[in-house]
Amino acid sequence: MKPFKSRISDQLEAYIAYRRNLGFLDKHFRSMLRPFDCFMEQTGRNIQDLNPLDFMAFKKSLRLEPRSINAIIIAARGFFDYLIRIQILEDNPLRDFPLQRENAFVPFIFSPSQTKRMLRAIYRKIRQTPKHFFNDLTAYTAVFLLAQCGMRISEPLRLKYYHYRKDDGTLYIEKTKFRKDRLIALSSNVIQHINNYLAVKETLQKKSQWLLPAPNGGILRQNRIYTAFHRALDDIYLKRKRRVIGNTVFGAPTPHSLRHSFAVNTLNRIRSREEDPQAALPILSAYMGHRKYRYTAVYLKFTDAKQRQQLLDFSIKALHDI
Repeated sequence: MKPFKSRISDQLEAYIAYRRNLGFLDKHFRSMLRPFDCFMEQTGRNIQDLNPLDFMAFKKSLRLEPRSINAIIIAARGFFDYLIRIQILEDNPLRDFPLQRENAFVPFIFSPSQTKRMLRAIYRKIRQTPKHFFNDLTAYTAVFLLAQCGMRISEPLRLKYYHYRKDDGTLYIEKTKFRKDRLIALSSNVIQHINNYLAVKETLQKKSQWLLPAPNGGILRQNRIYTAFHRALDDIYLKRKRRVIGNTVFGAPTPHSLRHSFAVNTLNRIRSREEDPQAALPILSAYMGHRKYRYTAVYLKFTDAKQRQQLLDFSIKALHDI
């Protein structure tokens, strides 16, 4: 863990400890504070002497996208609130500091047929040798759950054996993002796959507390998922680069795209039955573990994957025509 280097390093560490005691996970929060620490080290300023021009210079020094700049400013703003709380400062100089206008983000959405092709490509790569078969099957099963259940990438990896409830066909997802637990119902297709997977696991006597264990019996690492996923994209010629055009970011396909795709394709299936997708949002929101209902409502904007590609094609053409 790289230490802070400026004269406020002790206060930054105390702030992180304070947040941790409040229950924040802070997995990447240190990296959000590091640019401000570097700025303070380079300028040699005292925290009490900073003025608006200093913060304008700080923001200008950040060669990042608007969203990342805003995250850094917000992290520094929280630090100043902490200094007020411990009575080092009286006012927060960043309280009314303007944030950058963020780029719109258009995620990559897999169509149902593209999802099937991607899963088939991973399945075909499962090696049949005793040394590799179960490990490759485990990686496939993790991606399968991402695609079929709309999970976050960490969620299938942290499933323990008892989290799968065979009798009622559910998975219990414990303390994930925002420390929310949820119980999700599984489709017959997913139930059948998990039962078959566990039969193989039992036959090979792969004992572990984890539902999807690593080769050594420990927790499966995310890099196994990324490797299998990106090899499959290469095999089916679906590799795409992330593109920033104007104030819009078109995302590249990542494992998290499967979560977006699950939501969008679920809403499309509801619409194909001539039912109202809007009415299904509360259930979908709870199923996916969203903290706020409005996060799920955003997916209504992306219910046509073809429209996304047409928008990207149009943006590129317009860019070339200028």
